[in-house]
Amino acid sequence: MVNSVFAACDATIFEVMSRLAEQHGAINLGQGFPEGLESAEVIAAGVEALRKGPHQYPSMLGLPALRQAVAENARRFHGIDADWEREILITSGGTEALCDAFLALLEPGDEVLVFEPAYDSYGPIIRRAGAVPVPVRLEPPHWTLPRERIVAAITSRTRALVVNTPMNPAGKVFDEGELRFLADLMLRHGLVAIADEVYEHLVFDGRRHASLFALPEVRGRVVRIGSTGKTFSLTGWKVGYVMADAKLLVPIIRAHQYVTFTTPPALQAAVAFGLGLPDAAFHGLRDQLQARRDFLNEALIRLGFAAQPAAGSYFTIASFEAFDDKGDDLAFCRRLTAEAGVTAVPLSAFYDARDLRFHIRFCFAKTQAMLEAAVARLDSWRAANL
Repeated sequence: MVNSVFAACDATIFEVMSRLAEQHGAINLGQGFPEGLESAEVIAAGVEALRKGPHQYPSMLGLPALRQAVAENARRFHGIDADWEREILITSGGTEALCDAFLALLEPGDEVLVFEPAYDSYGPIIRRAGAVPVPVRLEPPHWTLPRERIVAAITSRTRALVVNTPMNPAGKVFDEGELRFLADLMLRHGLVAIADEVYEHLVFDGRRHASLFALPEVRGRVVRIGSTGKTFSLTGWKVGYVMADAKLLVPIIRAHQYVTFTTPPALQAAVAFGLGLPDAAFHGLRDQLQARRDFLNEALIRLGFAAQPAAGSYFTIASFEAFDDKGDDLAFCRRLTAEAGVTAVPLSAFYDARDLRFHIRFCFAKTQAMLEAAVARLDSWRAANL
C-alpha cells in the first residue's frame, strides 16, 4: 500500500526538463536556481563555521544568533517587528517551512485558496495534510488579482489562503492595496494566511516588498515564510525561516520537530552573518538580477516572443504563440530543447487544471555568459525556422 496523494504525483516538471536538457546538451533556463550569483562572503563565513564547529544538534528552534538576525533584517528592510524568541523558527528551507505550516494548521476537509500559477509543492502538501487546495487563477500577462473570483471561492470550509509575493513563477509583486483586500477577507471569514515571501529581497524597478505580516489588523493570522537560499543565491543550503505570532508558531514548531527537527549549525551561523551585511550586499544582487532580467526580456521580445518584465523573483514568462499555433506548451519546451538547445518549462505545470497554453517560463538568475549563449542559440533557431 502507498499513500494516494504521493502515488498520484509525477516527477516534477523541473526534473523532467532538466533531464531532457542533459540529454540534448541544452542550456537549462528551466530550473530556478541561480548560477554565478552566490555570496562569496557568506560562503567564507560558512567555511569558517565548519572549521570551528560545533557539529552537533543545535537548538530545535534555530541558533539564537540567526533568529535575532532574521528579526533585525525584517525590521531593517521591511519595517516588520518580531520577537526573535517567541515568533521566529529556523527551518531546513522554505519548503520545509511550508510543510510545517500546512501540517500544523490544517484539519482534514479544510479548504485553502491557492493563487495560480503556483509553486508546485503547495498542492501535494496541502492534500497530504488532509485539506483541499482551491485554485484561483491569475492570467498572463498582467496577473491581475481576480477579486470577485476570490470572494466566490470562499466557503464555510475555507481555513487559509496562500499568498506568494513576489510570485513564483509569475513574477508578480502584490501591492499594499491587494494585501489590504486580502486582509479584509481574512478578518471577515476568520482565515489564516501562509505568506510565502522567499523572494523578499528580489523586487525590481524601485518597488518595495510588502507583507501581510506588516498589517497590524491581521498580524496574528499570518505565517510569514522566508528562504535565505534565495537571499544569498545559495539554494542548496536549505536554510529558511517561519515568522508568526506565538499562538500560531507553537503548533508549527511541533510539526517541525517531527519533520527535520533542526538545520545544520554551520550554515545557520553563516546565514546569521550574511543577514547582517550592509544594505549594498542585498541591493547589489537585486541590481544584477534586474540587469539580467532586462537583457533576457528584451532579447526574447526581439526574437518574436511576447514577454513582460517580472516585478520580482527569478523568472520571465513568455508567450510563444508567434512560433507555434498548437498551444501545447510542454511540446514546445521539448521542441525548443531538442532543436534550439535551450530549455524552458511549460507554465501549465503551475496550474491544477494544466490547461493554460502558449506560455513558458525562463529563469534569468544565470551568468551573463549563459544568458548570452542561450539568446544566440534561440536566434539561430529562429532564423532556421523563418
